[in-house]
Amino acid sequence: MTATSFASIRIITADVPALVAFYEKIAATTADWATDLFAEVRTPAARVAVAGTATLAPFGIRLDPAANRSVIVEFLVTDVDAEYDRLTGELDGLKVVQEPTTMPWGNRSLLVRDPDGNLVNLFTPVTAAAQERFGQPG
Repeated sequence: MTATSFASIRIITADVPALVAFYEKIAATTADWATDLFAEVRTPAARVAVAGTATLAPFGIRLDPAANRSVIVEFLVTDVDAEYDRLTGELDGLKVVQEPTTMPWGNRSLLVRDPDGNLVNLFTPVTAAAQERFGQPG
């Protein structure tokens, strides 16, 4: 049996540059652009791929960009409060859904919306149980 590893999530959008710029700020890195319609923001664990709607046309697939109502893109960060301060200073018009809050399952979480309205969660495990789940030192 082969091992399966999560590699990426791909977000289809009508505005590739805006979404890529947002995720570059979130991940504090520069995207790798394959074409003007496709870029990847790489993190140590996985990638956020951003693609324009035209990338699906050859396959006859049509999606409704910015209509996500059930997925949250999540980023494990060292200090969610510091990330909140950084992002509110660097991203004009950051749409904060929930300021840093400690959740009952032990993560301190910040919820924002990307330019297409998708929910993005930045979190830091803060309880011993949560830190253990994510292999974090206590």
